[in-house]
Amino acid sequence: MELISIDSIKTKSSYLRVETNIEKLKKSIETVGLISPLVINQNNELIAGGRRYSALKELGVTEVPVYKVEKSDEEQELISIDENLVRKDLTKIEFEKCLNRGKEIYEQLYPEAKKVADEDMQTEEGINIQDTLPNDQRSFIDLTAEKTGLSKKVIKSAIERDANSSEKVKEYRQHGELNASQTNEIIKLDKKDQDKVVDLVKDKSTKEVKELVKAIKTKGVDQAVDDVLFSPSIPKEYKSIDTLTKRINKLAAKVLLEEMNSDHDDMEKILKNLTTLRNHVDQMLMLNSKPSSNSTLPEPEYTMNPDDMNSSEENHTSF
Repeated sequence: MELISIDSIKTKSSYLRVETNIEKLKKSIETVGLISPLVINQNNELIAGGRRYSALKELGVTEVPVYKVEKSDEEQELISIDENLVRKDLTKIEFEKCLNRGKEIYEQLYPEAKKVADEDMQTEEGINIQDTLPNDQRSFIDLTAEKTGLSKKVIKSAIERDANSSEKVKEYRQHGELNASQTNEIIKLDKKDQDKVVDLVKDKSTKEVKELVKAIKTKGVDQAVDDVLFSPSIPKEYKSIDTLTKRINKLAAKVLLEEMNSDHDDMEKILKNLTTLRNHVDQMLMLNSKPSSNSTLPEPEYTMNPDDMNSSEENHTSF
């Protein structure tokens, strides 16, 4: 470690966070000093510590402690990525990009690590095999999980989203028009097909995106898109009603099967709400009945099987 003039440090790396909010960091440096020195290369280019650099600059510090390292371009980039992942909150897209690029560089530098599975393999004594290996043989995902406290599954999914998303999908995610769950489904398609359907899926549920992706793999993208565009769609209110109705029916079946009754004061309100619900249901049935049909609506069947019972217990929360 050595002291150098802060004005001699160059800030060229795209990974540096030199324009973020540093007020709290400035107060910390004023109170306890600079705990972690800046990291620079042999050309005095800043590799890690962009926010610390900015804070020191604003505080008027003229000489700063630095670690000067002699590393390859790839190693320097990996240091910058590691600094970002551990020390600074990133947007979801930036985080995924850093993870994916970090894994790519790490596996170039340490090819033996690519041969190590990312899953939690254990010895007979119950020790994680990854923990018994030297760092240059441990997987990038394992090391990153240890540094960040995130699960390997979360890190792996983030890497896959960045690696497999088209640029258009990334743009939609950047603007908040696609969430991670929707993206996890759409990236199962090749990038050309992603671009063709991204406008269709941005307002759909994850389940609907999953069904569309499945249809594309079966019918091809053009036919599947035509089906979505020209097939009549069910109003979202009916979809919500369908989901709630299934839950209500299971709970009602349990109440009837066990002949539940209650004298609680709230029962009057509950029964009043049920009466209102019954009136609404009757009107909806009339609204959707076909005038030409001579068939009558089926009588309700209050039967309960073990699956219903279990599901009722799981879904006992209010609606």
